[in-house]
Amino acid sequence: MTNERLKKLQKHALAARRTVISMATGGGCFVGASLSCTDLFISLYFSEANINPNNKKNPDRDYVLLSKGHAVPAWYAVLAEAGFFDRNLLKDYMKPGSHLYLHPNTHIPGIEFHAGSLGQTLAVAAGIAYDQKVSDNTGRVFVILGDGELNEGSIWETLLFIAAKKLNNLVIIIDRNELQANFTTEEVIPIEPIPDKFTAFGFSCLETDGHDFEKLEEAFALARGSEKPAVIIAKTVRGKGIPGIERRADKWFMQVTEHERDQLIRELEQQESR
Repeated sequence: MTNERLKKLQKHALAARRTVISMATGGGCFVGASLSCTDLFISLYFSEANINPNNKKNPDRDYVLLSKGHAVPAWYAVLAEAGFFDRNLLKDYMKPGSHLYLHPNTHIPGIEFHAGSLGQTLAVAAGIAYDQKVSDNTGRVFVILGDGELNEGSIWETLLFIAAKKLNNLVIIIDRNELQANFTTEEVIPIEPIPDKFTAFGFSCLETDGHDFEKLEEAFALARGSEKPAVIIAKTVRGKGIPGIERRADKWFMQVTEHERDQLIRELEQQESR
């Protein structure tokens, strides 16, 4: 990756993080959970996935789905950054009559599935990937899961289907920030060793830094060349970019005043300039 490309990705990520923080003033949002997966969305929309405002109806396009639906502010922010809709629309977040609220909404350009209860969207992704295969389409499917979501039994049922149908056009990305609501994942129901479990289910399992664009690009390239379905375990930090809230279980959901928003954005920008 050239230094110029890296700087562009970092610039987009900074702008998206500012947007996420701003959305916390309009009724609040899951800031911590959104900031942990912002770089995953940036990497997909500006580097890896074949999806943009001009090809969103092409049957050979790629699909991006978010299973941890409460982190949708990151998705809204990156879609706006990628030109799917006017960023001024984000000012209506959580206002009466607005389609922008706490979970994905298919009325928003770029969002093709609304997400359901945790654990459900992987099955939808598998269905799309299977349809792409039998239709001889070249599009791939990317789905972002939360790590705590791996407690859901439907995840493991779907993995059996994915492996059985050899859906190597599906890439699962796990946002491994190690926090589940207000506790660590290992306090609630231990899920490690994650790589061994996915490998046993017949997946190509890759681990990488979920905030390093160069390493994410390498992981996506390996997934692209895999004959097996791939899972990328992206090691992330809840609240990434704002030291005062990073890794804090109590900063999962935040509602802030405009003054607090400005303070958080200053902290973000100071961190970015170091």
